[in-house]
Order: sequence, then structure tokens, then C-alpha cells
Amino acid sequence: MTRHEITRVRHETRRRTLTVQSIEHLSKNMLRIYFTSNDLADFVSASFDDHIKIFLPGEGARDENDKPPMRDFTPRRFDAAAGTLTIDFALHDTGPAVVWARHATVGDTLEIGGPRGSVIIPDDFDWYLLIGDETALPAIGRRVEELATSVPVFTYVVLDAADEAQDFTTGADWHPNWLVRDDRDDADIVFSALANFVKPGGDGFVWIAAEATVAKSLRNFVESDMGQNRNWIKAAGYWQRGADGAHVRIE
Repeated sequence: MTRHEITRVRHETRRRTLTVQSIEHLSKNMLRIYFTSNDLADFVSASFDDHIKIFLPGEGARDENDKPPMRDFTPRRFDAAAGTLTIDFALHDTGPAVVWARHATVGDTLEIGGPRGSVIIPDDFDWYLLIGDETALPAIGRRVEELATSVPVFTYVVLDAADEAQDFTTGADWHPNWLVRDDRDDADIVFSALANFVKPGGDGFVWIAAEATVAKSLRNFVESDMGQNRNWIKAAGYWQRGADGAHVRIE
């Protein structure tokens, strides 16, 4: 395989029914739910920023095809041997997924689909820079935990409050930066923080996920102001202000 080669793989998709096994409050605004299911026997999540579709049950809003609302979520952790899937819910709004998560109890069921595919970022870079908001935390946490021992990884995450910070168990050389909003624009907060960032030697990969307009601004900044190779940047809008919808890839 060519060094630093980013690969894309497709997965066979089908609906799976999950059952809530346990629930953990990581913080005021982050809820972790552990699911179990025999349907997970052939589940595949090959990349830290994969996303699955969650089909929300109940009598909520329906689309034009009279289907239940769907939302994209990151598989935070998958244990094939135990048949369990962990999903973190950022409780930052009042959408159907947040409402469901807030009221979930052990034994409740939920249907998912996907991932349809994975974009696999290799682990052969010399360092990694991961940037995002609360919605990016599941992917950032998974990446930090899965990186090889001693690999430098720098994270910049914007939060509503300092007590929303999380701790990850990792062998990587992790440098966390928790940035509190304090009514400031997310992009401006990260711009200011990155002014003190010194790129390590060697080749690095930059990953960004946040509100769509913020992610685009940050991507442009990383490429133009920091001189990052555009082929070694991946950016996505994990949500869009004032709109419902899926992840948006930032070109």
C-alpha cells in the first residue's frame, strides 16, 4: 500500500434492531448508551468517523414518504465479541434523537442502518490534528483511543462549559485542548487557539467536524494559513444551523 493512502470501502447495509443495555451520563450534555443485539454479528465499522442512520421510533414527525425521522451518529465503540455497540448523544438541541435519548430506558429498542461505507485514514502519519465541537467528540474520542502508541495527536474541541471535557484512555501522545465558547463564534475560538499551534515535523493529517459553515471556515484556514496539504485534510459539517439533515462533506 502507498504511504498515506486514504482508502474508501463499501459495506453491505441492512436494518438492525438494537436494545438498550445500559445508559451512562458522561456530562450534563453528553449521554452514552450501550446497545446489544444479535443483529450486530456482521456489523462493520472500519473507520473512527463512520456514521450510521438511526431511525427514530414513536409518533414523531414524518417525511414526505411517511417514514420516521432519521439522524446520523458515529459508532463510538463496537465490541464484536460482546455484540455491543456504543453511541454517544450530544444533548445540545431538542431534535427527535435528543428527545428519544433523554427518555430512553433499559430494554428500549431502536433501529439503525449502515454504515454504508468507510473512509479509512491510515495510521502511518507522523502526527494528527483533530478539531470539532460536541458532535465531533465521539469520533475524536474513538480516533484518539485507536491510534498507535506514542503517535502525537492534538485535539481542539469547543464546548459549552469546561466540565463537558472528556478523558480518553490511549497509548498515543495526546495533547487535549478544551475551548469554552463563552458566547463566542466557534470558528473564531479555534482560530485563536491554533495561533499557538506549532506543526510537528513530518507529515500530519488534519480532521475537522463541526457546524457546516464553521467546518468550511476551519478547513480553509488550515489549508491557507497553516499550509496543510489539502490531500491530508478531511472536513465535514456534522450539523447545519437552522436545518435538519445528514453530514455534509466540505470540499
